[in-house]
Amino acid sequence: MSACPSRRSALAYGAGALLATALPGVHAADTATMPRWPSRTLKLVVGFPGGSSPDLVARTLAEPLAQALGQTVVVENRVGAGGNIAASAVAHATDGHTLGVMINGNMTIAKLIQPRLNYDPLKDFAPVSLIGTAPLALAAPANAPGTTAQEFFAAAREAGDTWNYATPGVGTVAHIGMELLKGKTGIRPVHVPYAGNPQVINALISGQVQLALLPPAMAAAQARGGKLRIVGITSAGRSALVPEYASLAEAGVKDFHLEIWNAVAAPRSMPPQVVARLSALFAEIARRPEIREKLFQQGWQVTGTTAEGLARRVQSDAQMLGDVIRAHHITAQ
Repeated sequence: MSACPSRRSALAYGAGALLATALPGVHAADTATMPRWPSRTLKLVVGFPGGSSPDLVARTLAEPLAQALGQTVVVENRVGAGGNIAASAVAHATDGHTLGVMINGNMTIAKLIQPRLNYDPLKDFAPVSLIGTAPLALAAPANAPGTTAQEFFAAAREAGDTWNYATPGVGTVAHIGMELLKGKTGIRPVHVPYAGNPQVINALISGQVQLALLPPAMAAAQARGGKLRIVGITSAGRSALVPEYASLAEAGVKDFHLEIWNAVAAPRSMPPQVVARLSALFAEIARRPEIREKLFQQGWQVTGTTAEGLARRVQSDAQMLGDVIRAHHITAQ
């Protein structure tokens, strides 16, 4: 896959659209003191190829954003380095019209995994809005031992380091999450990284590995076809995305709540009043019933938070995942 940017414009509407009517809590008196913005095309930068989950989220948001702003919005795919090429471009953008639609790894622990990375997610981004979240599914081959999650973990503990677990790469949330799960359950499978989740699924189906953390919709599609078994979901309770599967918490795994998520971020240099304006707008767009349904079909439970809500999530995830990274000396370099 080429790393060269590919661009596609979202539908644009009249430049006279009034932001004050689109933003809850922002009134004409407030906008009168703000700089004229946007004054040109707005870019949503995505670090993954067309058709990927972050790309679909960006394109779902782009059209209503263009309509609300009265300005053209384009999605620009800058593929490579697990999303870090795009994240770096956003962090260093100075045009005042560049935003990023990012995954949690790019916004939390990227610098811990790759110390020589040329941006620091905790310092170089202005959080805008947490858009959607999803738990992961602990998946195993269809013929995995035990009929309950407790029996499966008992078999895994007995197997020790003769079992392997697969991930889509070193330093991914699936990798860090599995190391966290090992500490919570006493299992000791060995990490085997693959190029991506399709390869992880193939390794599970063929029995080359014994367990993996996967996006729930992806795992459920294989489980419903009898090719995989879902041991449990990493949410506090059952997830609306795959309600037929029990959570690991229901199986007695304590204090293990793990999610993947996507969010909108701006460069730290973007004016605070513009960030606040965008935060309110993205949250409102994400919560619209038709947008919520599209994102749900893409595998996301809509959150649509304020900038402050995203900032809190970034800090808490960076602390939780960072503790595991430091404890296990995980590095992608």
